[in-house]
Amino acid sequence: MPAIKYDVHPGVAMIQKWVIDLPEKTGRTLQQWADLVNDLGPKVRKERIAYLKEKHGLGTNTATHIVEYATNSQTWDGDPTVYLQQAVKYVDEMFGGAKAELRPIFEKVMIAARKLGKDVKLCPCKTIVPIYRNRVFAQLKPATKTRLELGLVLQDIPYNGLLMRNPRANEKDRIQHMIPLVTSADVTEEVLGWLRTAYDQDV
Repeated sequence: MPAIKYDVHPGVAMIQKWVIDLPEKTGRTLQQWADLVNDLGPKVRKERIAYLKEKHGLGTNTATHIVEYATNSQTWDGDPTVYLQQAVKYVDEMFGGAKAELRPIFEKVMIAARKLGKDVKLCPCKTIVPIYRNRVFAQLKPATKTRLELGLVLQDIPYNGLLMRNPRANEKDRIQHMIPLVTSADVTEEVLGWLRTAYDQDV
């Protein structure tokens, strides 16, 4: 089976814009802030964030991004090349060890998702793999050592049969439907049909 190719997460473009706008908004580039933190700030992550907020008036998100970059720029999510390298590691770690038997299920769904259309994007995060068209319309999560969960964004579709309520979703979450997958045989035409429906609805 060929290796799954991943796409740059949409959040990377948002981070890139944030980096470009940072000097105008704060008076320093990202690297200048990182140097400041590494030279003067405390070493503990929580204390570094507090330092930037209290001493320089930065917001929590800005301070957190700066500290994460200063700690290890090689894992920085604002660089598309670095992100794609990390995406492979995210998946390897998600499906390593006791969860390795879930990987064939994951890959079967990923291959099917890619075939839905050229506009499909597979964008791994550390604990889930979202599947995008215009927005996230599905995601895969290795919930336990023996169960992979296919989350779906389905509008006006009742919970019935395979379609269960997503136990991790609150009322504001878009992914309200979930199908548990235990073996590759569980990735049936019906399951792929629901994945297609979620894709079709994301227009």
